[in-house]
Amino acid sequence: MSRLMIALLGASLMAMTAHAEERQWLAGDHHVHSRYSGRYKDGVYTLGTDGIYPMARNAEMARTYGLSWMAAIDHGGLNLSKQRFEQAWPELAAARVSVPEVIQFYGMELDTPGGDHASLIMPLDNRERETLRHLESAYAKDEVDDPARDTTAKMLDMLHEMRTLTPEALVIANHPSRSANGLTDYNGHTPAELRAWNDTAPEIAVGMEGAPGHQGTSLKPGVTQETLRKRGYYVKSPTFGGFDAMTATVGGVWDGLLGEGRRFWITASSDSHRNIADGGEDFWPGQYAKTWVLARRTPQDILDGLRHGRVFLTTGDLVSELDMDVSGADIGGTAKVKPSQTVTVKVRLRDPAGSNANGDKAALKRIDLIMGDITGKPADSHPTTRVVRRFTSADWQQNGEIITLSYSFTASRSVYIRLRGTSTDELEPKEDPIGENPWPDLWVYANPVFIEVK
Repeated sequence: MSRLMIALLGASLMAMTAHAEERQWLAGDHHVHSRYSGRYKDGVYTLGTDGIYPMARNAEMARTYGLSWMAAIDHGGLNLSKQRFEQAWPELAAARVSVPEVIQFYGMELDTPGGDHASLIMPLDNRERETLRHLESAYAKDEVDDPARDTTAKMLDMLHEMRTLTPEALVIANHPSRSANGLTDYNGHTPAELRAWNDTAPEIAVGMEGAPGHQGTSLKPGVTQETLRKRGYYVKSPTFGGFDAMTATVGGVWDGLLGEGRRFWITASSDSHRNIADGGEDFWPGQYAKTWVLARRTPQDILDGLRHGRVFLTTGDLVSELDMDVSGADIGGTAKVKPSQTVTVKVRLRDPAGSNANGDKAALKRIDLIMGDITGKPADSHPTTRVVRRFTSADWQQNGEIITLSYSFTASRSVYIRLRGTSTDELEPKEDPIGENPWPDLWVYANPVFIEVK
């Protein structure tokens, strides 16, 4: 590492860790591509042919749209670990200095052996560059021309090794249903694969994208009925309100994982490659979707928040703060209560009064509290999950931007409870038709609170 790069990284780390304030909601995006996501033509990899922006430009736009953190992850490919090490990381180090207001994590969109893509996010330290090069060269399925490398067993080998590294990285499954052959005909990322990852490394393989990127397909300049693509590029398994079916279906795959008692979280991203203003189909980081993490403004605590589910996600700036208190436990936490105890769920959220990036004043119309039994049994669906209460403005209290509400029930068995809200009148999110404008179709999802009855 050159002295210049050491100085740049050191200055960036000092700026990032200077203030260790109390935890607050910090918006971010774990899935952002730069010009280092290119394409091969005649065996030559050309920069700027898929993602088009320098890393500093991505960070500048993340800052513009209110993000405190982001992860720079570019695609893998044949021998690209060398290019990432020699070219991409130095550019990221410089971007950290030029845009210090945004904490910028280093990583890659891992071409996962035996599966689809995942955000591999490195802890920000002086070993990130070398560690990622090793992991990518040793495990990424497209790094070498060897079909035998494309197995889930190889991915589990990677996760086993990652458990020996300190501090630990993160793996988040990207666009989980995009490769599906149908609504429940999973391919690429399957429920069994996600369980295997999480079983192997529960502190590393911690979740999946609930809301995938590529949400601006209908807004691409010059788009026609012949060139339209579905939101998220989901062809055979649609999105619902911009959310993956594994998340959006009450009693679906995500609820099945939670019903096992599994701590498995959801996130949102832009998957930014080329913005709609530049002829693409994507939003800038934070322009449409945000992943909010309850954390101090340090790289370490942001990763800790993602790792332990202190996360909610929203589109169109529908909500900017969301707190749940369940017998002293917050989002991502666990409340321990006694049988027959009255449990009160207290919710406080902020519905921003200002306009979002589309110039709209998005209004929250309804909040749903969703509950499921914790059975401990693996299943790809979870029939006990149900909406236990739907709240509208007639049911909550509002003081300026702050909305509060509560719900009480008698504890009889272990459950989890999660929250969902929307700007629409839809009781359940509807399948997104091709050509839909995403801006009127806004949702917020919170990760659950677990309630153990003993």
